[in-house]
Amino acid sequence: MPAKRSSLIRRGLAVAAALPLLTLAACGYGSQAKDDGSDQKVAAGARKTDGLDSVKIGYFGNLTHATALVGVRKGFFQKSLGATRAKYQVFNAGPSEIEALNSGSIDIGWLGPSPAINGYTKSDGKSLRIIGGSASGGVKLVVNPQKIKSLADVKGKKIATPQLGNTQDVAFLNWIAERGWKVDALSGKGDVSVVRTDNKVTPDAYRSGSIDGAWVPEPTASKLVAEGAKVLLDESSLWPDRKFVITNIIVSQKFLKEHPAAVEAVLRASVETNKWIDANPDAAKEAANRQLEADSGKALPANVLDPAWKSIQITDDPLAATLDTEARHAVKAGLLKDPKLDGIYDLTLLNKVLKAEGEPAVADAGLGVK
Repeated sequence: MPAKRSSLIRRGLAVAAALPLLTLAACGYGSQAKDDGSDQKVAAGARKTDGLDSVKIGYFGNLTHATALVGVRKGFFQKSLGATRAKYQVFNAGPSEIEALNSGSIDIGWLGPSPAINGYTKSDGKSLRIIGGSASGGVKLVVNPQKIKSLADVKGKKIATPQLGNTQDVAFLNWIAERGWKVDALSGKGDVSVVRTDNKVTPDAYRSGSIDGAWVPEPTASKLVAEGAKVLLDESSLWPDRKFVITNIIVSQKFLKEHPAAVEAVLRASVETNKWIDANPDAAKEAANRQLEADSGKALPANVLDPAWKSIQITDDPLAATLDTEARHAVKAGLLKDPKLDGIYDLTLLNKVLKAEGEPAVADAGLGVK
């Protein structure tokens, strides 16, 4: 690879990692979850797991992190950890969560595939493991119907993604390339203007007319629809069986090695939460929304919550083959060197939990610990 191009790629990754950290500098890595009335009671006579006083869990205030939202709200994590206190931090940027994991500020987290790939490769495979799945889908291209009436009309328009190099940004750049259009990945300039915009302000940007649409996860996509946008493309339609990873469970390798019983307890709670979500979809939707309200101060209105919830599939399967595909998309876009992902997964404890529940094992697509 030419030296100049290699330098640009390194610079692009540095920008992708650094920008979100600036937005969180005032509050550290993430915001501590409030004492929100969720069921965090420790059962009488419960014992500490692995002798730990606490396990620190991170997640995003997004519906694509529904397992974490519901698990916190309904107390599944606390119940599984016994007298070990479950503590939570809420993030709005993947690189910030990776930094928290690396520093020991959290032990386990819910995270999208692109920051997990970046975190793993930048540490030469020493920082984290993916230990389970959480969600598939929930990503859409939504547009101003007055300006964009077909996929071909996207050319020449301004389309937002959440941040340079994040999971949706990579997916949109790959979609653009497959249509034969040219865009410089770092600047976002070309046949389509890719505008990196925080999900929190994307609806305002749409309302003001500074963007013509966005390739975004839920609930941002449904927030734009509530502003008059139309769904032009559901990303799930681009994947085999309409499944692709949007959220995984990660753990620091140090914590996994030193406290496997605690990791297993969190995974057991995750599987239990997902079963409860499947069996109680309406109650689960309400629980997730109440936790969003506790974390952000604002619940989602029904016209946003209902369609957003329907587009997300909860799963224990990390859908490892699709993560490998997403990594290749990032390489093709010029945002990532050819990554060495061998060992990024350790699904041993998850498959132990699934076996105990009578569920089939999940696969690591050949990317597991040897």
